[in-house]
Amino acid sequence: MSNKILESLIYWRDVKKSGIVFGAGLVTLVAISSFSVISVFAYLSLLALFGTVAFRIYKSVTQAVQKTNDGHPFKEYLELDLTLSQEKVQHIAGVAVAHLNGFTAELRRLFLVEDLIDSIKFGVILWVFTYIGAWFNGMTLVILAFVSLFTLPKVYENNKQSIDTYLDLVRTKLTEITDKIRVAIPIGKKPVAATESEKDK
Repeated sequence: MSNKILESLIYWRDVKKSGIVFGAGLVTLVAISSFSVISVFAYLSLLALFGTVAFRIYKSVTQAVQKTNDGHPFKEYLELDLTLSQEKVQHIAGVAVAHLNGFTAELRRLFLVEDLIDSIKFGVILWVFTYIGAWFNGMTLVILAFVSLFTLPKVYENNKQSIDTYLDLVRTKLTEITDKIRVAIPIGKKPVAATESEKDK
C-alpha cells in the first residue's frame, strides 16, 4: 500500500473506503482478541469465499437471462499484476535494514547511558509502559492503536493551529526542565566548548 493510499484512508478523503477499511479492521481485531487467530482467519476467509462464489453465480445467471457477454465479474482483479519486482524487494529490504540499524544504535545509546538525561527519560517511558501493560493486554493496545490511526490524524488536521500551540508550550516546558536537570547533573554529553578546548590542548 503506497503512502498516498494510506494517507487517503486515515484522513478519510473517501469516507466510504475509509469506513470499510476501518470497520473491517476493527471487527477483525476484536474477533482476534476473543477467538484464536486461526479461527478468525478461517471464518473470514470462508465468508469472503462465500461472497465471491455467490456473486459469481449471480452474475452468471444474470448474464444467461439477459443474454449478455460481460465475461468474468472479477476479470479486472484477476489480471492485476501482484508480483514484486526484484528492485522493489531490494528497496523495501534496504529501508527496513536502515530503520533496524538506526533503532539498534539508538537502543545501544540509551541502555549504555551515552547521555544520562536521555537514558533517564527512556527509563521513565519504560516505567509508564509497565503501568500500561498492567491495565491493557497486547491485543487491546493494538485495537487502541488502530482506532487512533483512523481518528487522531483527522482530529489534528481539523484543529492543527490550536494543537500546535499547546504542543509548542509543552515542548518549551520540557526543554526548560531538561536544561535545568542537565545543569544540576553535569553528567552525560560534554559541552561543545569544553570538547573544543580539550582538542586545543
